[in-house]
Amino acid sequence: MDRISFFRDLAIIIVSAKLCGLIAQKLKAPQVVGEIIAGLLIGPSCLGILGGSDYAGSEYLSLLAEIGVVMLMFGAGLETNMKDLLKTGPKALLIACVGVFVPLAGGTVLYGSFYGFGAVGSESFFRAVFIGTIMTATSVGITVQTLKELGHLKENIGTLILSSAIIDDVIGIIVLTFVIGFKNPDSKPSDVLINTGLFIVFAFGVGFLTYYAFKFIDKKYPHQRRIPILGLAMCMFMAFAAEEFFGIADITGAYVAGLILCSLKDSEYIARKVDINSYMLFGPVFFASIGLKTELGGFTKELILFSIGFVLVALLTKVIGCGLTAKLMKYNLRDSLKVGVGMMTRGEVALIVAQKGLSVGMLDAKYFACVILLIIISSVATPIILKCLYKADGTPSEQTAG
Repeated sequence: MDRISFFRDLAIIIVSAKLCGLIAQKLKAPQVVGEIIAGLLIGPSCLGILGGSDYAGSEYLSLLAEIGVVMLMFGAGLETNMKDLLKTGPKALLIACVGVFVPLAGGTVLYGSFYGFGAVGSESFFRAVFIGTIMTATSVGITVQTLKELGHLKENIGTLILSSAIIDDVIGIIVLTFVIGFKNPDSKPSDVLINTGLFIVFAFGVGFLTYYAFKFIDKKYPHQRRIPILGLAMCMFMAFAAEEFFGIADITGAYVAGLILCSLKDSEYIARKVDINSYMLFGPVFFASIGLKTELGGFTKELILFSIGFVLVALLTKVIGCGLTAKLMKYNLRDSLKVGVGMMTRGEVALIVAQKGLSVGMLDAKYFACVILLIIISSVATPIILKCLYKADGTPSEQTAG
């Protein structure tokens, strides 16, 4: 395929992704669900317009998707409220830790039950652990939107869920970094720990210098386009440095770059400008590429059963892990269930982790269908269940939904 033909394919991807995204939004589902479905529709699973193992444009598409995932994680870091993150205290931290550990263990056991555990350090063992890793991350965006529409975002439970979800994502990225590092047959546990520690030191050093440099520029040239341009350059550099120098996932570097800049006065301005590129091109390409790489025709009876188990385990382990932890903190049963249910949504981060697993050979493309199914079901089920729980309280909403 020549590069000119890829422009045609890119037009098809952008239009179909945005059209399906708008339809999903009208149906009260996250746009990301529609964009994934667009990839499924134009991909080998349905119409067969693009995609497939022999698709000539896969190299171009993979490069754009990689930029898209890096920018998404940079945006997630920029939108993190560092003050709220630091103020949440031990409650949110404990809920997040248990909310990561229980799904990680549940996913590992699920995969091992179907395909065997293998010896510790074997390929099968790491594949099992990676399935659990996909289950760890809560979707902050979907959680926030759900609580906002229900009118309970600023209440005590809403704040606890949001803070726990933010910490949950940070821990999930750390787990991903460790799993990918340990998977390398040439790496040793001590090497992974040392490289991670060195990256943290590097991030603090670069972050300290960069933050004050950006603060000076921000003060002298407020709301100037040079600020988001420099921010994007920093994102790309941190993504490169993380993987090239420390063997850590590039998305971790991008996320850290966002965290470094999230406390700037113009952080929202940077996020808006970066989001334009992500929203118009790189984001749709990334999410549609997930659908393009998913081949539903390869479903076997075993894979169908695994998909059902994957969704059930992913949902229940979050509810049990986070809800039980909240109950042990003396919250009543209904509030504990709200915490558990609020933490069970999955979205962009789960896809990002799955995509990373595919790129490093820790995940087969057939398992993307499980992840997509989980995102759709959790995105639909969470608002419904939370609404029922709040309705049972008999408490009025702070604002009208929508």
